[in-house]
Amino acid sequence: MAYKRILSGMRPSGRLHLGNYAGALENWVKLQDEFDSFFFVADWHALTTNPSAAFEVQENTIQMIIDWLSAGINPDNPIFIQSQVKQHAELHLLFSMLITKERLERNPTLKEQARDLNQDTMIYGHLGYPVLQAADILIYRANVVPVGEDQAPHVEITRELARKFNQTYGDVFPEPATRLTTFSRLPGLDGRKMGKSNDNFILLSDNEENIFKKVRTAVTDPQKVRRNDPGHPDVCNVFTYHQKFNPDEVDEIREGCESGALGCVACKQNCAAKIAGYFEPMREKRTHYEQHMDDVQDILDSGIKKARQVAEETMDDVHKAMKMG
Repeated sequence: MAYKRILSGMRPSGRLHLGNYAGALENWVKLQDEFDSFFFVADWHALTTNPSAAFEVQENTIQMIIDWLSAGINPDNPIFIQSQVKQHAELHLLFSMLITKERLERNPTLKEQARDLNQDTMIYGHLGYPVLQAADILIYRANVVPVGEDQAPHVEITRELARKFNQTYGDVFPEPATRLTTFSRLPGLDGRKMGKSNDNFILLSDNEENIFKKVRTAVTDPQKVRRNDPGHPDVCNVFTYHQKFNPDEVDEIREGCESGALGCVACKQNCAAKIAGYFEPMREKRTHYEQHMDDVQDILDSGIKKARQVAEETMDDVHKAMKMG
């Protein structure tokens, strides 16, 4: 029996950090054994909140794909760039005829983004990006969409558009199911959301020296001033990193912190060593791909070819159903 199909994508942000890994990439690597998987660089989506991002897309795309491959994404899966498969844009246009502005304005995730970005006005592309996302998903007739809870409203819009198209023109698209995934929200070194704009991140590609330097700056329990002070690990960023990357020692570290026997300096050194060791195989694979960039381009070219073939087949069915195009 054929695998069900999923589609997953990221905006091209360049080299990925630990938050990207725990929040999505690690899950992709696991899901690819269960599903027929398509992975794409959402470069058009990057423009919805920053039109100037176009000038950084090319280099950021390559660096991000190298991290995907280094983390274990199978290069036999279609890995491709959204803007290189023009059928996304055509289907986006057709779907835009099937949804109202009022429906898009009710999208709670969009409202949260506008608030976080301090937007007084919203560009047309940002308002309609869930429609583009629906095209991304349905152009490959994905059956399952793995998302965090905040993205579930977008999948519901995708389901509505699939249903509306099928009712209007004929059955072409599946109504994809939402697969909620529990994304680990790793805090940044300063306790805020990990991100490049906050300058509080550790890259998957950081070498051991840089990891030690960065972890030394991490905010810990503010009440643990001296080594022998009892600590509260549940409010400590470093303990969160231990839970993710050093689970075998978590109980011991908690006991040592709470009793005051374990100081923050030693705890950070141990944490940095475990993070460096965890990502060492990925750094080695990254070095290989950096020295074989032609292989990376070949993987991308092959992925684009595979994606275009599926997208063309879908659009052929769309044109037949609509009797136009």
